[in-house]
Amino acid sequence: MKTIRILGALALGAIAAVSHALEPDAAKLCEYCETWNSPHEPYRVFGNTYYVGMKGISSVLIATDQGLILIDGGLTQSAQRIDENIRKLGFRTEDIRLILNSHAHFDHAGGIAALQRASGAQVAASPLSAPPLKTGKPAADDPQFGYADYFPPINNVRVIQDGETLQLGKQSITAHFTPGHTPGGTTWTWRSCEGEKCLDIVYADSLTALKGPGYSYSDEKAHPGVVAGFRRSFNTMADLPCDILLTSHPEASFMDQRLARPVAGKGSPLVEEGACRVYAIAAAIRLNKLLMAEKAESKPKPAPKP
Repeated sequence: MKTIRILGALALGAIAAVSHALEPDAAKLCEYCETWNSPHEPYRVFGNTYYVGMKGISSVLIATDQGLILIDGGLTQSAQRIDENIRKLGFRTEDIRLILNSHAHFDHAGGIAALQRASGAQVAASPLSAPPLKTGKPAADDPQFGYADYFPPINNVRVIQDGETLQLGKQSITAHFTPGHTPGGTTWTWRSCEGEKCLDIVYADSLTALKGPGYSYSDEKAHPGVVAGFRRSFNTMADLPCDILLTSHPEASFMDQRLARPVAGKGSPLVEEGACRVYAIAAAIRLNKLLMAEKAESKPKPAPKP
């Protein structure tokens, strides 16, 4: 059963009182960081939902009657650009009341600490994402442990449950646990409306099976239940009501290509029937190929002929 937790107006007022100007943390250096952090013009996705992220890393803003919801904070150096994008759209970072995360890696959680300091917002996360968010250290059972790097630790993290619906003002947003890429990965869904037209929007966590040094998804003894969890995530994603798919890396859902299409009466060029199912199927194919490659690598090599 889904649980609804309401952030009361009194608590929101107290949070707003402690907000101050954004002070970004030290920039993160990595092979893809500069490309990921390339600027992207903010835009309205549909209704009260806006894109405020970078060219290569997503961040989404939802405006409610009781403040703002932000999903993902990009890299540490993305926080300043997210702040600028929010202001370009006529909103204030100080009015963020709730920050959500797809998964606890430096390219999606790195900017959250600075954005939280600037707004006083509460962060909500799954039981397996909350510990790494609080420490800034990837979990030891993360498939990319030893590869995924540190990020600034985050305060005031509230643990939520699978299927839980959070409420801010009149806006509700639901968590769907989609483990695999990380143990605590979370996909978020909500409805946005323009007049009488409402659309189901999905912010999908990564479903890509990546791994760090020495990790094998095929090793069920060392990593029990990981592949089964991945497959449940594919099913969860495929079954979601999904008019608009947004992904933690925008290229995974071909965001810019879709933005260039004519609207054709759909209300948004991002509307695409079956997008979440296609996303899940593609991820399942990638995982199957990886498992086959791991199986081939684990086979004993034949002895050389004399």
